[in-house]
Amino acid sequence: MSLARLAVSDIFVPVEIDENNIYSGIRKVLETIKPIWSQEKINFKLFTDGITNKLVACYLSDEITEGVDIVLVRIYGNKTDLLIDRTAEIRNITTLNGHGLAPKIFGVFKNGLVYEYYPGVTLNVDIVRDLKVVAMVAQHMAKMHKVELGKEITKEPMLWDKIEQFLCLIPESFANEEKQIRFASSFGSVTRLRIEFERLKSKLTKSESPIVFAHNDLLLGNVIYNESKGMVSFIDFEYAAYNYQAYDIANHFNEYVGLSVYDIDYNRYPDKEFQMYWIRLYLSEYLCQESPGDAEVEKVYVEVQQLSLASHFLWGIWSLVQYELSDIDFDFATYAEIRLNRYFDQKDKIFKECI
Repeated sequence: MSLARLAVSDIFVPVEIDENNIYSGIRKVLETIKPIWSQEKINFKLFTDGITNKLVACYLSDEITEGVDIVLVRIYGNKTDLLIDRTAEIRNITTLNGHGLAPKIFGVFKNGLVYEYYPGVTLNVDIVRDLKVVAMVAQHMAKMHKVELGKEITKEPMLWDKIEQFLCLIPESFANEEKQIRFASSFGSVTRLRIEFERLKSKLTKSESPIVFAHNDLLLGNVIYNESKGMVSFIDFEYAAYNYQAYDIANHFNEYVGLSVYDIDYNRYPDKEFQMYWIRLYLSEYLCQESPGDAEVEKVYVEVQQLSLASHFLWGIWSLVQYELSDIDFDFATYAEIRLNRYFDQKDKIFKECI
């Protein structure tokens, strides 16, 4: 990470945090970011030891409460730069922060960020259906979708290039023989997946869904709900970019089914009545109309069903890349099977009904 890649206001700390000794590295970063903090009084709380990142809260008080000075340190996972454009991520967070839609970045180090803490709880499969929360999430997404990036950023959907990028990272032969056998048994070959990708792309590039500045990864853990303030906030903008409006909505709906690989239940997937209700709330904010017409809501609903397939395909391919590259203890193979099996199970039905 070079200074030239940062916004003017960002602090760059030339430290790389060792994943096996994170707290020592965090202290070094905080010497620059929070120079007035007494090092021996800093407390840490590991929020996530996640699929791609580690997230640590840092503070001086005995516990985390509202009003306490807290910063979050996010340490990028090993080899994630192959999947994520970190320069674009910093630009996107900075842009959204200017609109009140993302946390403030306090500084950047070689393999991570230090940024503002949002108090609250992450959503779960129950909270996400609370009608108060439904309205907040739909309206917050609509506000983000109305943000424009600079003229130097081409307004094209990121979806196709991102899937292509992931496909290129799947090895023709996995390094581990056991992994290769499972991959071949479940998915056949990379060539088969590429052929399926071209079929999907040929159908969905006809979509009339508007191109908007989308989050693209609005899983339940990336939404913070502050009940006392009656608001939600989005976090983790690693994949934020211009994309189809309906993709962002569909991708969020796909996350209603569960928080972990072994908790996924597609009976939780929102039905048409719920989706239409959600979309109406979204369009009311996005179009600045108190009551969007039924035809407009139905149009977006149909587009969401189509782009839900792209969501399954993208994250299935992403998981296969992680299956080869990641050393994190997560069942990437099972997750890839869940997402791609859902794609193959649904595609004929959705294309028959919606196209």
